[in-house]
Amino acid sequence: MSFARQVAEFCRRDLLTERRAGEVVSIVTPFGAVALMSFPLAFGIDSALLSRVGPAVFWVVVFLFTMQIALRHSAAERPQQRAVIALLGVDPFARLLGRTLAAAILILVFMAILFPAMLLFYSPDLPDGWPVALIPGALAGIGLAQVGTLAAEVTAGLRTRTTLAPLIVAPLAVPLLLAGSQALESLASGGSILPWTVLVVATDLALAVIGAAIARPLEEASL
Repeated sequence: MSFARQVAEFCRRDLLTERRAGEVVSIVTPFGAVALMSFPLAFGIDSALLSRVGPAVFWVVVFLFTMQIALRHSAAERPQQRAVIALLGVDPFARLLGRTLAAAILILVFMAILFPAMLLFYSPDLPDGWPVALIPGALAGIGLAQVGTLAAEVTAGLRTRTTLAPLIVAPLAVPLLLAGSQALESLASGGSILPWTVLVVATDLALAVIGAAIARPLEEASL
């Protein structure tokens, strides 16, 4: 089986598992919407403040969803399943890439659903040409999928995964969250999204290189 076919099969498997479980649609997405609605209650009726913090709150909720992805992935496979996959001669990086692709699709769907809700609840003052800020935003979502999947692989099978996964995700996600949130701020102040786009692309590439380098050692360590 070719490398691309292996990637597609792992992506299909994770998406099929998600469709059967329905966690994103029936549990996580409503939770994200409730979280967005809860922040205005804490801030009060200061509409100017709500308009200013809306995009930042959106990224906080997306970050929390990424940690859920990491925890779900780390609990999804048993050691016996990982051993069978290794015995079949599957490329460890293809497995990692397939799972990352599935996580990226879930995160981007989650962001696409939550973004209109953020516009509704916070009514942010969007600058002219704001749709271009969706480019680094989408790239940041892909990077968060990489971070979540890497954290899941590092903590797979560990009893302390619920503690370790967020500790791994949090520092690696900082440049992605900065790029995603500050691109819109840069447009509002008359600047360019180019520096933030370069930052998020560099982070995504660095995470891909890290994944390729540690995929096989992680597989061997988990067997």
